Amino acid sequence: MKIYHGSYTKIEAINLSKAKPFKDFGVGFYATKFYDQAKMWAERLSDETDNKGFITEFEFNEYAYKDENIKTLKFETYNDEWFDFVIQNRQNETNKHGYDIVEGPVADDKIQKRINFFLSSNISKEAFLEELKWHNQTHQICFCTLASLQFLERIDSENHIYNFSHVTEPIVEQLVIDFGFDEQTASDKFFLSQTFTKIADTSTEFYLKKWTEIYNLLLVELNPK
Repeated sequence: MKIYHGSYTKIEAINLSKAKPFKDFGVGFYATKFYDQAKMWAERLSDETDNKGFITEFEFNEYAYKDENIKTLKFETYNDEWFDFVIQNRQNETNKHGYDIVEGPVADDKIQKRINFFLSSNISKEAFLEELKWHNQTHQICFCTLASLQFLERIDSENHIYNFSHVTEPIVEQLVIDFGFDEQTASDKFFLSQTFTKIADTSTEFYLKKWTEIYNLLLVELNPK
């Protein structure tokens, strides 16, 4: 499936550590199958940053939904489950839902205002969902983890944006062993580190180093003297 990301600049490499909290589907990289929707996002961000705006195209390999190692969640329409999930993420700064990929409708500006009314107890959930039956069709897909990015390919690139599992997986496992973290905490420590930022910048070829060498640099960052 072809998807689009609208922004103030072309996306050369996806860096999840720069993703912002309080979004519909949690912290992650967002795109849509609707070109006009991506164009609207690009125009809005370009106005905010005084840039021209850019739409980056990707091919999403939907085999991700069949991969037993990838945890996915898909909402076909606005419904009770979608509403509860969005509320949870809109009020949570961290990405603790545990999914790699989440797909479904968007809570745009109009819907967000109605959510705020709901949170202030001015309308019921039933009334809110009834209104959404007449809302224009929207779409978004959120890639929440490094593993999910394996299924994304930029249209103008012959290679996948990321294929770093040979580095990232043993590092996360070693953090669990050395510090007693659970897997989610270990992942957060690594993927939000400056060390991972260097890996994500493919132009540096930092990801080509042995994982043990990268891990030692991560330890220095996590335990500064």
